[in-house]
Amino acid sequence: MKLKVFVEREKKHISLDIKKGATISEVLKKLNLNPVAVVTTVNNEVVTENYKIKGNKKIEIHSVVSGG
Repeated sequence: MKLKVFVEREKKHISLDIKKGATISEVLKKLNLNPVAVVTTVNNEVVTENYKIKGNKKIEIHSVVSGG
């Protein structure tokens, strides 16, 4: 299955081949991203690493920014 993911840190869309029913965790591994350092949204809703991707979804990965 083809998946297009927007990675905010790089400001670009990345195309991935994933298996049907893959999880966000698998996508993050393919992109070499630390799940603790990002927040993932699917169709503008925050999801966990266990979320299974079904169909054509709008997936975005945003960097977590913290500081004081």
